[in-house]
Amino acid sequence: MQSAGYRTRVVGAVLLLLSMLPSLAPGQALPPVNLGFTTFLDGAPPAGPGLYFQEYVQYYTAGIFRDQDGDRVPLLDSLDLWISLNQLIYQSDWNLLLGAKPGLDLIVPLVGIDVDAGRIPVLKNGSSGGLGDIVIGPILQWDPIMGAKGPVFMHRLEFQNIVPTGNYDNDRILNPGSNFYSFNPYWAGTVFILPEWTATGRFHYLWNAKNQDPNKVQFANAGDTQAGQAFHFNYASEYEVLPKRLRLGVNGYYLKQFTNAQVDGDGVSNSREQVFAVGPGALYSFSPNDHLFFNAYFESQVENRTEGSRFNFRWTHKF
Repeated sequence: MQSAGYRTRVVGAVLLLLSMLPSLAPGQALPPVNLGFTTFLDGAPPAGPGLYFQEYVQYYTAGIFRDQDGDRVPLLDSLDLWISLNQLIYQSDWNLLLGAKPGLDLIVPLVGIDVDAGRIPVLKNGSSGGLGDIVIGPILQWDPIMGAKGPVFMHRLEFQNIVPTGNYDNDRILNPGSNFYSFNPYWAGTVFILPEWTATGRFHYLWNAKNQDPNKVQFANAGDTQAGQAFHFNYASEYEVLPKRLRLGVNGYYLKQFTNAQVDGDGVSNSREQVFAVGPGALYSFSPNDHLFFNAYFESQVENRTEGSRFNFRWTHKF
């Protein structure tokens, strides 16, 4: 017979299982955030001011769930997510603040879910795909700092807002929409170590409002839930191996939740998430206006999330 301690551990892990889903967060789980979508040369748009369209397709697969101590919990056989982001960016060419040029970013996500959780059949029965939460934010983009051989440094601020517009049903455990607002501003910068060699980072802070209609399966008697605050960043470095055509490098991400999730204002102990990932990447430029990125990620140092792999394709086009 299973001990009460083991049953408590499993139930707690079930309640946190959705933490691992970057685009399928209910209740106290974190909402969808940028884990590995952006990588090389992120400090500025590739061809200056103008209107850009970007299409992202990311596949995430996992078969391991880890608890707050990083130990494997036998809950999940497999999880497969397909995430499509459709993004429009407008970057103006007029100075607003200390040389910064204003712009606007709009992202519309679509999510597909395939779960095999034999031990927890409600996860399979309670999942849905469809429209995720729209992301919108004003941008401040600074012109590149130039040196004798070209750009030396370029950077940007964006005040991203995650708006609860995605599909959400409080009878379902897995939803594309989170049903709560989040503020997710970031600073991104690229340093040119050499004209052919760069290093890039994008650093986000995440704050989440309350979900006033939490999931009934997980929080049957709760009036509201609130995800914790978190810090996450993407990092990348690449080298130009074919002039103006091909760049190869390494990329990754890190997420650390630093406050507990809450249910009816009370903190949920052992609910903080963590994940680190690293992998190879490539950027191929067809022209100054069309670029294709490929990035792979393999996760480790995981707490209260699934541990898996991501494969990300991104096409950037300037009109």
